Amino acid sequence: MVGAQLGAQVTIIERAGMGGSAVLTDVVPSKTLIATADAMRRVIGGREFGIKIGDASTAAVADLSVVNARLLELARDQSADIHVGLERVGVRVVIGEGRLLDAKSVAVTRVDGSVETIEADALLISVGAHPRELPTAKPDGERIFNWTQVYNLKEVPEHLIVIGSGVTGAEFASAYNLLGTKVTLVSSRDRVLPGEDADAAEVLEEAFKRNGVNVVAQARAEAVVRDGDVVRVTLADGRVIEGSHCLVAVGSIPNTEGIGLEEAGVKLTESGHIKVDGVSRTTATNVYAAGDCTGVFALASVAAMQGRIAMAHLLGDSVKPLKLNEVSSNIFTSPEIATVGVSERMVAEGKYQADIIKLDLATNARAKMMNINQGFVKIISRRGSGTVIGGVVVAPRASELIFSIALAVHNKLHVDDVAETFTVYPSLSGSISEASRRLHVHL
Repeated sequence: MVGAQLGAQVTIIERAGMGGSAVLTDVVPSKTLIATADAMRRVIGGREFGIKIGDASTAAVADLSVVNARLLELARDQSADIHVGLERVGVRVVIGEGRLLDAKSVAVTRVDGSVETIEADALLISVGAHPRELPTAKPDGERIFNWTQVYNLKEVPEHLIVIGSGVTGAEFASAYNLLGTKVTLVSSRDRVLPGEDADAAEVLEEAFKRNGVNVVAQARAEAVVRDGDVVRVTLADGRVIEGSHCLVAVGSIPNTEGIGLEEAGVKLTESGHIKVDGVSRTTATNVYAAGDCTGVFALASVAAMQGRIAMAHLLGDSVKPLKLNEVSSNIFTSPEIATVGVSERMVAEGKYQADIIKLDLATNARAKMMNINQGFVKIISRRGSGTVIGGVVVAPRASELIFSIALAVHNKLHVDDVAETFTVYPSLSGSISEASRRLHVHL
């Protein structure tokens, strides 16, 4: 889209549909499922607001066949919208599988078996990644799933075992728990979300405990086998967990094998990801790469930014290199966990000198009205200058609240700039202003 808007003649080669896995099998469907789970949370929580909704045992029931049909339809519609938008600006869309012949040509094999060679002045590779599988836990799409297959479910699982406590595992564990499933989360580490803010992970673990999610920590899954309607997960220490279904969420593998990268002079990292620099260039002249296949950050927003930067750089438009310390991200659990910029871990490791304030939402008037009894706002400012360099929000809709902190990080605002900006009273964003106010240094 950006390339066409900047005047280039653009051709897209795609084998499944516009938007790739982010739209068709990952972000759009999973977040739609999570939105449904959040609706369940609000319906069930209505009693605490004095709202009576039928009998306590039947306050809300999820019809998973309808839920999954809806989310897959939304994914298809979004993909179709992208397709129409691309063609509207003059982009040629070719459905098929591509293989690089060199740094300026691609052979495309269409569904009917025909092959077309497309010549180009430059290439942008964005081939994504696919779920990593355990050799002893092969998904069957019926009882044992990876995250692309879980939408095959027609009924809410009786007992879902989730292997993997990273972002994907935590999100699905949270969603299915709210949809009424008994959930066991197997974590090879000592806590959920080991790579995230420790305070945020603690809040989520408390929410899991309160909602009945069984977290089995420091346990590595060795094998998953199906016996009729029962799934058995064997752990490294010999323990066996039985459930009705299992979701394997143990990372991803870049789709970089067998697509001609070596012939084009594109070098890979040891993990199989494409090496790129700050403007998305690979090691081959005029070949760029973006998205999960680069291993930079597995975020759709980062992939889109990498692509925009690549096109701007290629076509001579104004461009700024990707700044990873400004990336904002969100984990769509309940509550959501949003982060941006420098983390508290980086400060603890001595990479930054910073002041940190954490303000619990329990003190926020709007949070009390909304019956939010967990979560916080954390602001990180550079010591001495008072510049906002990072932040964390744990709350419902944290994905929306983090934007104001991201603006402060991107524009190098002082904590006083944030504190002196008017906020609505009452509002959750008021806690962002208050946290910044507490970081004011009297000179």
